[in-house]
Amino acid sequence: MGRGLNKVMIIGYLGRDPEMRYTPSGRPVTSFSVATSRTWTSAEGERREETEWFNVVAWGTLAEICKTHLSKNQQVYVEGRLQTRGWEDESGKKHFRTELVANEMILLGERRRDQHQDDMEYVDNDGGDGDYAF
Repeated sequence: MGRGLNKVMIIGYLGRDPEMRYTPSGRPVTSFSVATSRTWTSAEGERREETEWFNVVAWGTLAEICKTHLSKNQQVYVEGRLQTRGWEDESGKKHFRTELVANEMILLGERRRDQHQDDMEYVDNDGGDGDYAF
């Protein structure tokens, strides 16, 4: 089987504050939504805009950083891979959810008032805890 590629890069605005929880083994996981927009001019000369929402999931140290430093309406760059999970509810109905599993996050735009940092980038290239780049 040949090698594949699953890489996603988005820049957008958080639609809600990040929510962090812990797995039964104690590993932190944070989820949040990011809206990206694109604009174009139609053949009739009308300006159009379309917004796409991404469900983002971050694990481990990156999860903790996202929970601490991100908030609703903040601009962010997120890089990772797409993953689709499926499950059945109590009534047997099947559900599917596609998520961007983050391995890199860069804060963009204005920060929350309690932050006094320069641009901070978090990179997790090896699936571990990652490194900071300033």
